[in-house]
Amino acid sequence: MIANLAQLAAEETEQNPLVPAGPELLVGTIAFAIVFFFFWKKLLPNINKVLEERRAAIEGGIEEADAMKVEAQSVLEQYKAQLAEARHEAARLRQEAQEQGAALIAEMRAEGQRQREEIVAAGHAQIEADRKVAASSLRQDVGKLATELAGKLVGESLEDHARQSRVIDRFLDELEEKAEATR
Repeated sequence: MIANLAQLAAEETEQNPLVPAGPELLVGTIAFAIVFFFFWKKLLPNINKVLEERRAAIEGGIEEADAMKVEAQSVLEQYKAQLAEARHEAARLRQEAQEQGAALIAEMRAEGQRQREEIVAAGHAQIEADRKVAASSLRQDVGKLATELAGKLVGESLEDHARQSRVIDRFLDELEEKAEATR
């Protein structure tokens, strides 16, 4: 038995462990070919199909993201343009309102000035009319008093209306000349 073991040990040492025996190499090659054929025919197309779908989905997602980015940029530009237009419109409306307000104020001032001038002119006219009425009334009163006084001084009646008017007018004219000379 020891002899058999020694002989088996000698046979094993003669064979290289890195190089398999011929029948094992043949069986291993056939098994590898079957597995390779199975992978090549069945699994590899499915793997390629899944990878292609993923690649298409990723590329589609990227393209969609790029399209959405372009669209978002376009919407942003439109928003900025609308915002700028709205600001411009608001500035224009504000300027227009200021101009209208200034025109309204100027119009109201002119209207107030016109009304003031009308009131002043009416006041001057009223004062002039009152002055004339007062002067006329004063002339009559002074005339009566002067006629009575003159009648008492002269000793005769100055009841003649024409004569009375001449005397009164002459007397008042003299008073006016003296008043103007003293001014």
